[in-house]
Amino acid sequence: MARGLRSVDLVRTSKKKRSLRKILIVCEGEKTEPAYFKKFPEKPEVFDAVDVKGTGNNTTFVVNKAIELRDKAEKNGEPYIEAWAVFDKDDFPEENFERAIKLAAENRIKCAYSIECFELWYLLHFNYYDTGMHRTDYFDKLSQLLKQPYAKNSENMYELLKRKTDTAIKNASKLYVKQCNQPLAKQNPVTLVFELVEKLKG
Repeated sequence: MARGLRSVDLVRTSKKKRSLRKILIVCEGEKTEPAYFKKFPEKPEVFDAVDVKGTGNNTTFVVNKAIELRDKAEKNGEPYIEAWAVFDKDDFPEENFERAIKLAAENRIKCAYSIECFELWYLLHFNYYDTGMHRTDYFDKLSQLLKQPYAKNSENMYELLKRKTDTAIKNASKLYVKQCNQPLAKQNPVTLVFELVEKLKG
């Protein structure tokens, strides 16, 4: 050991050199998805921080924003370990949705898309659903299951559902296996949010 350099100093020096392991999550919604993902606790063995951005825009815009922020971070010497785009099919034209998925794949952006909407992920915490519904039906069902009116911009959904997260992952994974070999137009309902949540859970 160098003269005058204590072991504690070596540990501090080592910690300073390690880059922060950050995950980028760019969401279609400005409040719903960001409020949920921001509540996930840090997992030092997997990541140090989650950087969540809400765009208030759709499909390809979300993916392009994820590419832009990921590339900017890399240029600044602070790269993300992963970059995710979270968006829904909703009523957008199918070609827009497919274009966004293809764009993400071509640019190393991971997709956590939902057909028809993000609230399917919430529903799967309670039951397995494989029948297509309009997004307004999701809201009604959530209100019944939560035993309180569901508010789209609620900031406490993570706390309300966290004990059921493993159930949601199991149901969403089962649903994806059933739907993934069909054309996107026939995949309603499906959600890949479980893959992102698995990452955040470590």
